[in-house]
Amino acid sequence: MDLLTQEEYRAIAAGLTLPTNAFIDGGYRPAASGKTFTSVNPATGEALAEIAACGKEDVDFAVEKAREAFEDGRWSKMHPSERKDILIRFCKLLTRNARELAVMESLDSGKTIFDCETVDVPETIHCLKWHAEAIDKIYDQVSPASDDHIAMVVREPIGVVGLVLPWNFPLLMLAWKIGPALAAGCSVVVKPAAETTLTALRVAEIAAEAGLPKGVLNIVPGGGAEVGEPIGRHMDIDMVSFTGSTVTGKRFLTYSAESNAKEVVLEMGGKNPAIVMDDAENLDRVAQHIVNGAFWNMGENCSASSRLIVHKDVKSELLDRIAHHARAWNIGDPLDPETRMGALVSDAHFSKVCGYLDQAETVVLGGKAENGFVEATVVEVPGNGHPLAREEIFGPVLSVIEVSGYDEAISIANDTDYGLCASIFTANTKRAIRGARALRAGTVTVNSFGEGDITTPFGGFKQSGFGGRDNSVHAHDQYTQLKTIWIDLADDDDEAVA
Repeated sequence: MDLLTQEEYRAIAAGLTLPTNAFIDGGYRPAASGKTFTSVNPATGEALAEIAACGKEDVDFAVEKAREAFEDGRWSKMHPSERKDILIRFCKLLTRNARELAVMESLDSGKTIFDCETVDVPETIHCLKWHAEAIDKIYDQVSPASDDHIAMVVREPIGVVGLVLPWNFPLLMLAWKIGPALAAGCSVVVKPAAETTLTALRVAEIAAEAGLPKGVLNIVPGGGAEVGEPIGRHMDIDMVSFTGSTVTGKRFLTYSAESNAKEVVLEMGGKNPAIVMDDAENLDRVAQHIVNGAFWNMGENCSASSRLIVHKDVKSELLDRIAHHARAWNIGDPLDPETRMGALVSDAHFSKVCGYLDQAETVVLGGKAENGFVEATVVEVPGNGHPLAREEIFGPVLSVIEVSGYDEAISIANDTDYGLCASIFTANTKRAIRGARALRAGTVTVNSFGEGDITTPFGGFKQSGFGGRDNSVHAHDQYTQLKTIWIDLADDDDEAVA
């Protein structure tokens, strides 16, 4: 899709009709309390809309309707090919409305229209289409039982699922969760982040237009205490999938333990290392990967390369090249397609990131923060014990740690509470593979920054993840239960008993 001009995007933004109410049982409805909260454009501080501020009563109603839909089989028992057809039609309608969704996403989150148009919206559609196409291609199993038995191992949808989303990739994280959940036949209750609600509501409306039955996809906006905790504690929700901070994610384990022991899958934070050894080839290319990993989406990315662990012999040259490429990551109006870094998502988050900048001792590049925007920033830290090396900043801040060799680099990389992603840059193939195996992270890239793609599972070790993976066929596992069906084929006069 060709990008438009800044003026054209602003014209689209001015003409948008923004959704404001919860989407439950196939239609929009206000919060039961009548309360609302204000959705703010983080780039301008201007109010966008008053959104229904839902609470426990709304969660209960959404779960009730989701349970009705699941139990009567309007979706869960629909033929797989029919479910696939509806989801493919859904993707076609999303494609037709892609530009509207991109502008809405940019306004609500502060993300650049460049990223929304070229990454977030197309990847959202691709994710949903991929899981839709997998519906009638995932086979169950027959175990190697005796001649007198057949043992079938079948998957069944887990039931009613609560999906709690982050604010950094509102559309894409919605797709990562509803794609496999709907493909499996589940009914879902979604809580978008309070900072970024608009596109989830619009997507639900488009899904209904595509023919998704009432009650199957419900969007309940509101705060964490008002909506997130009631989802986590609900006795009639069978599973929760959460993406967000490690602190919040752990609460869902408590909610599960104190309610119905529901399944919980968590994708949480990261403090991801990028190791650059002294034999790394093409340092200019390495610098481009480091810059992209650190500053893409304003660093508001759980897989961001936020720790650069670099060999002392190449540190100076690499930092020079990083500075050169980072200067191209300009900040500005998110609706300007020339802008590469938009606004941080909220005043509260901006203040948090600024607090970390105040702790920086040696600033190599950037460091300026004003009116919700933060420059691409590179800081040197005295060691891995510094707060900028240990804590997830979730902003465009790259912390640099110097090392003298491979073993030291691996040790420092693994010296963290997190284990989401990691990268290693080296020309030595054996060292690259050894390093990839030694790094304690769910995704390790070699001579590049990345997260894999829709075909590869995404999730973390240690306090970065729990219970399952997003993406790939493995994502379907968390939305299904395995059932063994044991069939006795023995003749009636056989003495053998199973």
